[in-house]
Amino acid sequence: MAITKRKMKFFDVEMPIINKTTQLQAYEKEELQNKYIKYDLTRILRGKSIEMQLKTKIENGNVIAVPKKTTLLSYFIRRMIRKGTNYVEDSFSAECKNAQLRIKPILVTRRKVSRAVRNALRKKMKEELVEYIKDKEYEKVFEDLLNNKMQKPLSLKLKKIYPLSFCDIRILKVEKEFEAEKNQEIKKEKLSEEKTEENVKIEKTEEKEKPKAKKTKAKKDTPSEPADSAED
Repeated sequence: MAITKRKMKFFDVEMPIINKTTQLQAYEKEELQNKYIKYDLTRILRGKSIEMQLKTKIENGNVIAVPKKTTLLSYFIRRMIRKGTNYVEDSFSAECKNAQLRIKPILVTRRKVSRAVRNALRKKMKEELVEYIKDKEYEKVFEDLLNNKMQKPLSLKLKKIYPLSFCDIRILKVEKEFEAEKNQEIKKEKLSEEKTEENVKIEKTEEKEKPKAKKTKAKKDTPSEPADSAED
């Protein structure tokens, strides 16, 4: 019997965050579940060198890639840092609506500044970023990063402390998603509510049955008429 060899096919992968499609090779579409892609966004962002890591998932028969990490490439950052300036970096975790993110911002001042100014910039930068992402889903945070909607207002607020020549997010990464955990918590809450409702029903039925039991007992306890009186 002739052995038929499986042929690999190219499948379209949608990337809604940048409105682009790419192709991945696999034997079957189901094999593309939870695969990672690296995509260079330098041309799309007009020279700003960002590399994005995306994770694939299958929805309604389509393969969709969702952003998981962006990295501002080191050679681009080196171009921004010049002699006679200081750079300020930080790394912290912050929670958005449906995930925990790792954020690594970077600032470059116009001139050399004291340590106190750098600490003030670092503190204010963290406060603003934590406040900015807390009510947003992580897909929206990545979208705002690519459209410069996160960095521009941050830069304007930090310039009140000291003028900056560069303000950006060096790394933005999804550390942990909350969707599955939240669903489990919701299920647990529903189960606990159902149990409390059942307990309340049981208590109500027991309360209703208690007086009936007393009446029956009272009837049994009442003495019957003596048999001798009937004979008399």
